[in-house]
Amino acid sequence: MGKPTVLVTRRIPQDGLDLLASHFEVDLNADDHPYSPEELRQRAAGKDAIMTLLTDKVDAALLGAAPSLKIVANVAVGYDNIDLEAARRHNVHVSNTPGVLTDATADLAFTLLLAAARRICEGDRYIRAGEWKGWQIMGFHGGDIAGRTLGIAGFGRIGQAVARRATGFGMHIIYTDAQRAATNAEDAVGARFVDKETLLAQSDYLSLHVPYLPSTHHYIGAPELAAMKKTAYLVNTSRGAVVDEAALASALREGQIRGAGLDVFEREPQVVPELLGLDNVTMTPHIASATDETRAKMSLMAAENVIAVLSGNPPLNPVT
Repeated sequence: MGKPTVLVTRRIPQDGLDLLASHFEVDLNADDHPYSPEELRQRAAGKDAIMTLLTDKVDAALLGAAPSLKIVANVAVGYDNIDLEAARRHNVHVSNTPGVLTDATADLAFTLLLAAARRICEGDRYIRAGEWKGWQIMGFHGGDIAGRTLGIAGFGRIGQAVARRATGFGMHIIYTDAQRAATNAEDAVGARFVDKETLLAQSDYLSLHVPYLPSTHHYIGAPELAAMKKTAYLVNTSRGAVVDEAALASALREGQIRGAGLDVFEREPQVVPELLGLDNVTMTPHIASATDETRAKMSLMAAENVIAVLSGNPPLNPVT
């Protein structure tokens, strides 16, 4: 009997590929372009495992086309690209890569907070365009960070890591979540649990770390933006559809909030045109976990989940 075959839907760091290749036959999408749904179904047929990225839609049609499939290993902490109920019906395990990208994502979230507040990208563009004629006392005023209130929506691993970074700036931490965190987690950063309304009203900076679920679709929309301070900044490194981009663009344009930092978007790689023309939004192309070390760890963790399941064991990081 031949080795099990694993489909890897996009190029990943070599660490994960090497580990897979030492155990299985690997079918790699070496062109590094997202498969269309039809291509993905065709390539999945006959495979024992699929290593997916967040750009891959794993639905009932795909699972039905791959009856030998035993695991979908998502190289991401989020898994909104996978139909978990359909996977359960087809007896296919689903795994993710929690924990290893916490610090990298928290670093980027705080980077966006700093960059938006201090107008870093706007200043960079200003210099490159040859418009800077010398120091001005009224030039490029931004928002203070030290001593201000950071609101965190979603106080899991990443939310708590952002809070730890904020303590170095003497920020006051408030948060909301579906359930209150353990007392020791709150005490570690001096965090205070509040409801969503209080979070919106009191935050000088609001950082989003909620998972994308039907209940969090447009978690921040026009009503929520209207409830925020006019001097507030919004940071999103979770999933794009957590924020109503059209409403955000309107709020930024009308001065309803002061600025935003975004790493994720509703219809990636498309961005609503209204955002592209605004100076008070700082944007990055979904790179929160994009460090050499983090992406290598993610690829290894996904490979280890595949090895576990194809060896007859449960996944190391199951999504249920």
